[in-house]
Amino acid sequence: MYSPQLLDHFQNPRNPGVIPDADARVEIENPACGDVLELTAKIANGRLEEIRFRAKGCVAAMACASALTEIVSGILVSDARQVQREEVLQKVGGLPEASGHAAYLAIDALKELLKKA
Repeated sequence: MYSPQLLDHFQNPRNPGVIPDADARVEIENPACGDVLELTAKIANGRLEEIRFRAKGCVAAMACASALTEIVSGILVSDARQVQREEVLQKVGGLPEASGHAAYLAIDALKELLKKA
């Protein structure tokens, strides 16, 4: 059902937690399924120096959040704005159709976070 990459991100999440003195913070919820994703980030010199997540929801939502932080950690904010859902899907090895909402949640959270950057 889930790819080895997705299960790895779920079982060994990258960048979990909260940055206490974050420069940007966002929490969004998927009203259809109830998944919640919080992102916090430290931003310096136009770069996402550090990003962390907390997720409450399905396996796919947690894995996509982990993958997203790995994709954007350390990159320029301008480059992070160009990250697409397909990159998250590729990073987790794809998603079953019923779990497709998880990648949208991750990208939506990133877009909201970057509005505060």
